[in-house]
Amino acid sequence: MKELLQLFGSFCKIGALTFGGGYAMLPMLTRELSENRGWVTNEELLDYYAIGQCTPGIIAVNTATFVGYKRKGILGGIFATLGIAFPSLVIITLIAGLLQNYAHIEIIRHAFNGIRVAVVALILSAVVKLWKTGVKNAVGVILFLMAFIAVVVLGLSPIWIVVVSVTVGLIPMAIDRLKGRRTEK
Repeated sequence: MKELLQLFGSFCKIGALTFGGGYAMLPMLTRELSENRGWVTNEELLDYYAIGQCTPGIIAVNTATFVGYKRKGILGGIFATLGIAFPSLVIITLIAGLLQNYAHIEIIRHAFNGIRVAVVALILSAVVKLWKTGVKNAVGVILFLMAFIAVVVLGLSPIWIVVVSVTVGLIPMAIDRLKGRRTEK
């Protein structure tokens, strides 16, 4: 029960202190889950994060569910998911009640502008970390550029980008296996 409460508490803290959604959350997920708790490796976290992005739903919730499930099975997944969602439910309920009455006030508008700038910086930090661990060679750089163009310029669905990237990522393994079979004969 102690670790279930720790899962809830850690994800509750992450959910309460991160603004801007899943991308902005990655640095805090890494620090809390990988570095502080040691519950997952950086590579596992990035894998969960990638799968969380490819599956329906909110990236942070999906990632929390994966990590919780890894730690304590179904109950762990439930506690982690509740932990990540709880602060948002409380905060959005409070904001919805207040914002309706105070959104026109200049200081409130400026505060939200400041939050947006901070979120951009957090997302950029996550991109740099993902780049360092995910793009390891020339094929990765080319794949990144193609995926970036496909999403930004062509407006293709991220699902297709992931499917094509998985396929391209598997090609070198298939080539190596074919070469290995040819040399054995």
